[in-house]
Amino acid sequence: MNYKFLIAALIFVFACNNKPANINKDAVASVSSDVEYIHAAEKKLTDIIVTDIFTPPVASRVYVYPMIAAYEAGRFSKSGYNSLTSKMKGFDALPIPEKNKTYNFTIAAIKALCTTAKKVVFSTKVVDEFETKTLSELKAGLTDTIIYNNSIAFGESVANGIIKKLNTDYYKETRGMERFEVKDLVGRWTPTPPDYADGVEPNWAKMKTLVTDSAGQISAVKAAPYSEDINNPFWKEVLEVHRISKSLTDEQENTISFWDDNPFVSRHRGHLMFQDKKMTPGGHWMAICQLVLKENKSDFAESLQAYAVTSVALHEAFLSCWAEKYKSNRLRPETIISAKIEKQWHPFLITPPFPSYTSGHSTVSAAAAEVLTNLFGNNFAYTDTTEKEYGLPVRSFTSFRQAALEASMSRLYAGIHFRSDCENGNKQGIKVGELVIKKLR
Repeated sequence: MNYKFLIAALIFVFACNNKPANINKDAVASVSSDVEYIHAAEKKLTDIIVTDIFTPPVASRVYVYPMIAAYEAGRFSKSGYNSLTSKMKGFDALPIPEKNKTYNFTIAAIKALCTTAKKVVFSTKVVDEFETKTLSELKAGLTDTIIYNNSIAFGESVANGIIKKLNTDYYKETRGMERFEVKDLVGRWTPTPPDYADGVEPNWAKMKTLVTDSAGQISAVKAAPYSEDINNPFWKEVLEVHRISKSLTDEQENTISFWDDNPFVSRHRGHLMFQDKKMTPGGHWMAICQLVLKENKSDFAESLQAYAVTSVALHEAFLSCWAEKYKSNRLRPETIISAKIEKQWHPFLITPPFPSYTSGHSTVSAAAAEVLTNLFGNNFAYTDTTEKEYGLPVRSFTSFRQAALEASMSRLYAGIHFRSDCENGNKQGIKVGELVIKKLR
């Protein structure tokens, strides 16, 4: 299969005057080795997100702006890769390399990524350490310090343009907004055991989007209304969750654990409480993106593009899903099953602290899968080894869409979502992914 042809579907067509002149080809990124630096940067972002304990929606923001910055600074390493931000909302025109100056675009991309990352994470010292080490290695490979200085300056100028946009995405404003008001209404979401935590990011839908018109542009079909009538579709879904929980197979339990992706889980053992940390759902898909890029032997520019577009899909999917969650405000299975069917019932996984409809993992997985399918093909078979560092076995898939569907159904098996949460979330995510591809094509 011609993967470069498929990747070309996401390359943007702009006027030739965006191309810099007189760039020394010996100074641009080496596709055989420099691509490893961008893979290392993606992994470092994931590690920081795990350490800093960002919620899944916030983690999508941590990925997207640094990855866009890296792409916009590094895309000049290969002809034909044009600006992404010119197709997005709210970005000013970004700098391009100056004529008659020579650059190393790996250095520029790493500088842009790290400069931007320090604006969206807590562990800025970790970013500093990674940046210093990486840039020192890259500088050692140059014979001309002028190239290094040009590249650093260019990377910083691109980052400043990205930072200008992220400073106006309404994130700071949502930090000071009121918590979600839990109303004692039948069928509506209420905090769940064991921590009875407040709803996570209830104002996330107020954030500014990148390609969708608004967070609510792509909504799911209306959720079935609450009912305890045995013939009602909703009550049948309640009974299904309870029934599945009583007869989980080993394969279903393995699926649940593999796609858990809960960034911060409180485990209770007697009077003791301890925490488990893992990748977020978005982090899992960014890791899949890296795995596939390596398997495909994608070069520097191709990898920058795949990371950037995948992160955009995740960002927009979380906005769409969270808009639906706090609009529908549907209760979780644990709430109704423990109240109406089995008092001491608990799901296989701890119920996340936000409304049920639609399933976040279903939505973002489907969006990411659509982008990756567009880049690498409909039947790109791969073995997902990304969870091994968290003590989980590998799983193999025949396509990205198959993986997304399995991720979606894992939430039903786990007892934390109803079937319609998952199926309609998957459909919602597909629409988000399709729109991202359309806008950025």
